[in-house]
Amino acid sequence: MRIFLVVIFVIFPIILLQKAEASDRRHFTVQTAGGEILVESFPSGESGSHPAVLILSGSKGFGAAAYREMVQTFNAAGLDAYYVHILSPTDLTSIVKAGNAQARIRYYATRQLDWTAAVRGVVSYVNVLPDHAGKVGLVGISLGAQIAASAAADSADINALVLVDGGFPQGYSQPIRALPPLHLIWGEADQTFPLSVGQELLRRAQRLGGQASLDVYKNGAHDFFLKSGASQARAAHQSAADYLASRLKRKS
Repeated sequence: MRIFLVVIFVIFPIILLQKAEASDRRHFTVQTAGGEILVESFPSGESGSHPAVLILSGSKGFGAAAYREMVQTFNAAGLDAYYVHILSPTDLTSIVKAGNAQARIRYYATRQLDWTAAVRGVVSYVNVLPDHAGKVGLVGISLGAQIAASAAADSADINALVLVDGGFPQGYSQPIRALPPLHLIWGEADQTFPLSVGQELLRRAQRLGGQASLDVYKNGAHDFFLKSGASQARAAHQSAADYLASRLKRKS
């Protein structure tokens, strides 16, 4: 009997936590020029309206537990968070089947315009939600960073941009006149997008006259940001949250 009671007391809080997480997650779809996009929203829980942070995943989607940890950090900073499922099930399957980096890059090129249009459509949708405070930030990780960078270029609707281990797509040739305030988060040991890519992107943003910063994590590999529970991942999530809150919660 004592063992049975212990099991109940251990499992019951877990069930409550799972129910709480399920209750604060909302789903909706947005019709955009790039297709119908599934969005999951995670309100901060604070009263009143709040800025929105749209999260774009890497090429494997939102399966990693670190995405939920990231959301919790953003919510604690008073930010409403959204998973934007820019990558459709077909995209995710095609990326897996591509087989090698060059094949994946070729596939990305065929989808980039639709992905960019879809992000901008979701931004426009969120901007008119009744419980939204009127400012929107984008966070993109790896492939999501490439999509976010393209969507944010010359956009007046995106007020802050955080790119993690990724920048503009390979061969991106569109002229850029401006970028929103930009915060780059990079693993020093990234072999997929070396640190030199982030450093050049920083200089590019500064040449455009924008505000930009680069936060480098020693020995961080390409996926360090998505290592659930890791100290560097937690620190990087907090870095992103602090930057976004400082830009999006300003009165002017």
